Amino acid sequence: MTTTETLLTTWLEARTRFTNLLLKIDETTLSKKLIGTQNSVGFLIRHIAEVELLFAKNVFGATNINIHAKTIIAQHDTGEWTNLSALIQFQEEAFNGLKSVIEQQPDTAWEASITTKEFGTKTKAEALGRIISHTAYHAGQLAIILKYA
Repeated sequence: MTTTETLLTTWLEARTRFTNLLLKIDETTLSKKLIGTQNSVGFLIRHIAEVELLFAKNVFGATNINIHAKTIIAQHDTGEWTNLSALIQFQEEAFNGLKSVIEQQPDTAWEASITTKEFGTKTKAEALGRIISHTAYHAGQLAIILKYA
């Protein structure tokens, strides 16, 4: 297995922490949040997808991706993330966009450094670890909301 294939399968497996939760979500679940917190289920789904698209574009160089990161701009839940089919479609687009650009990375690209304002200078392999942990972090939040809210 090549380095790219290994890293892709690692990302795919880690992302199941998020995608398995999507099967438990319906329209009524999207507005749920924990008492004393500001981010709803719908917001978190949108946020995960936006960050994946930003990674595809800014870390891995996907020039075909145009993203307006509403959750990052607002920095809080605005209450607009209530259309389940639109959110599922958007996260699928994000998944496909990031997957495609990861698949296109030659094995030699993973040690190349990339600098972003969000997390400084990292190799592309380290940056992939960052998107894995970002998605898992928010998937954990989703799981807690689904269980307790």
